[in-house]
Amino acid sequence: MKYTHEHLEVQKTLKRYIDEHINPHVEEWEAAEIFPAHEVFKGLGKLGLLGLCKPEAYGGSGLDYSYSMAMAETLGHIHCGGIPMAIGVQTDMCTPALARFGSDQLRTEFLAPAIAGDMVGCIGVSEPAAGSDVAGIKSYARKDGDDYVITGQKMWITNSLQADWMCMLVNTGEGNPHKNKTLVMVPLRENGKLRPGISVAQKIRKIGMDSSDTGLLYFDEVRVPQRNRIGQEGAGFVYQMQQFQEERLWAAASCLQSLTNCIQWTIEYAQERKMFGSTLADQQWVQFKLTELKTEVESLRALTYRAGELYVSGQDVLELASMAKLKAGRLNRTVPDTCLQFWGGMGYTLENKVSRMFRDGRLASIGGGADEVMMGILAKLMGIAKKPRPA
Repeated sequence: MKYTHEHLEVQKTLKRYIDEHINPHVEEWEAAEIFPAHEVFKGLGKLGLLGLCKPEAYGGSGLDYSYSMAMAETLGHIHCGGIPMAIGVQTDMCTPALARFGSDQLRTEFLAPAIAGDMVGCIGVSEPAAGSDVAGIKSYARKDGDDYVITGQKMWITNSLQADWMCMLVNTGEGNPHKNKTLVMVPLRENGKLRPGISVAQKIRKIGMDSSDTGLLYFDEVRVPQRNRIGQEGAGFVYQMQQFQEERLWAAASCLQSLTNCIQWTIEYAQERKMFGSTLADQQWVQFKLTELKTEVESLRALTYRAGELYVSGQDVLELASMAKLKAGRLNRTVPDTCLQFWGGMGYTLENKVSRMFRDGRLASIGGGADEVMMGILAKLMGIAKKPRPA
């Protein structure tokens, strides 16, 4: 995958917006443990950056997925992990199924405002007892007339304290857990207030990703018209797995620039830090570790770009996307950890950009499918894992 002039122009526009409207406020938003999503998303929407790959009929640009990857990579210029993740939820996690399988009415009501930045969305899959095990979710939607009546909980939901709607995975039947689930568009707020039956049980505090709001939400007999169903009833699990494929490509692409920055910041610091009559950068061990880290990041870049190119050409990239997600999670742990060591005591301070990456990056091996889930998928695709025996 190669970036064309058009890709580079998108990256240039986004980088300018980040420098002018996001990075100057990162410290403030990190301290507040929330950022003004509607304000930031509206700015991105005006620049046409929230719907690069979405249909033109709903305000998108109708471009291929390589543009989403170019955008994800550029978000690595933001000086924290929480805001890029929140933007990624809007562009590549809660809207792909809506754009691909939603009715014209749903896309007009929810997708178009999300692309314009007038609405903030979130994706409701994880629950207190079902994170990586998507098939194990318990939230249920029963039919009553023309409505679904939804009861359940959703946890670890990014953007949920500000979101206007949720693309929610719920059980709509019994039987096979892979065939009884449906994606439903659930409006969360009316006139800025939570709808009846919806409550935020708690704002979840985390060890990193501070500026990203994360909530535990309860749904108690919440009515939603059945026309808010995305695609076919019972096909939600499959639709969500397809969304995960794009989410995992996004996750890999989104860390390329930030990991590169982490290494470069450390090189610059090591070249200035004096010790034992020379600089830290003069130590061969430091040189070798930093070159090794850079090689690992460039290997991830090659893998991610290859997966992106094949995906754009219409091929199934489940294996490569899972590999890229796995490798990205590991590097988000090892690169900041190794770099932090070279910063010494300065690396152990909250204000240090590398220490923030150390905290924020730890999520990459958990969210969007844990490392172990990625390895489980790969083991099946490689023919290593044994198929479960029928009951």
